[in-house]
Amino acid sequence: MSGKLAAFAGSTPNIGTSVTAFGTAYRIAALTGLKVGYLCLNLKSAKTHLYLGVDKPDVTLEGVRPELRAGTLSGDKLRQYAFRSPKLGGLHVLFGNMAREQAEYYEPEDMQRLLAASREAFDLTVADVSAYWDNAATVCAMREADDRFLVTTDSLSHFQEDIHRWTGQVGSQFGMSPGQFQLVLLQRNHRMTGGFRMKEIRKETGCADYTELRLLESVHLQLDSGRLDEWLAAEARNSEAFDPIAGPLLKRLNWQQRLQKTDRPWLRRLMVHRRRHL
Repeated sequence: MSGKLAAFAGSTPNIGTSVTAFGTAYRIAALTGLKVGYLCLNLKSAKTHLYLGVDKPDVTLEGVRPELRAGTLSGDKLRQYAFRSPKLGGLHVLFGNMAREQAEYYEPEDMQRLLAASREAFDLTVADVSAYWDNAATVCAMREADDRFLVTTDSLSHFQEDIHRWTGQVGSQFGMSPGQFQLVLLQRNHRMTGGFRMKEIRKETGCADYTELRLLESVHLQLDSGRLDEWLAAEARNSEAFDPIAGPLLKRLNWQQRLQKTDRPWLRRLMVHRRRHL
């Protein structure tokens, strides 16, 4: 049975898209106990290994490129190559391309084979892609995704021009419209004046579905120190911050029945809470 694919892109770089994608992947893996794969597909700006404190990953995206080119990468092999940690539970991580100068060498066929292998390997794949669509990874992941998430903030410079140029113009060339994306609005804890509201952002971007997410301030302290996995596993409230995305996604995946059968009371309370707010 083929696994599902959820792709996350940012409206512009460096706003928290990777943390949003990774936190959602971790949360779903922790809640369900299923195999979840996280693919870092930022071909020119791979940072996931740094967030997890891995200075020199054993296997990265460019390391599997020969197998992608030869068409020999299987789901079993991908699971073997993926990074795992006791703190990550059922989450498997493929670190991104470390050879920035080779970003243009990835062909659409390479990405299609990678995504096919990941669907074979995992129940759910979360693909974290670039904000800019001038590469095979972003185009292929977004085109093939079952769920597409577009992360932005309430700053006009973060959601206006880039969304029209990339998601709107380039995406439409591959059969995707802004209305097919779920907008994720990252709310800042210390909101400055001049921020736009969700209604205004939806009108500007053309996205129909939406959710709002407030990242805890403490998460940003973990990125440079390479302790994102420790932070997620340390307290329930840290990973619960990603429930606004994980909850509706679990419902669309029809995985709620699995959670409702759990013998862990806090999980049952979570799902009751989510049903009241969906």
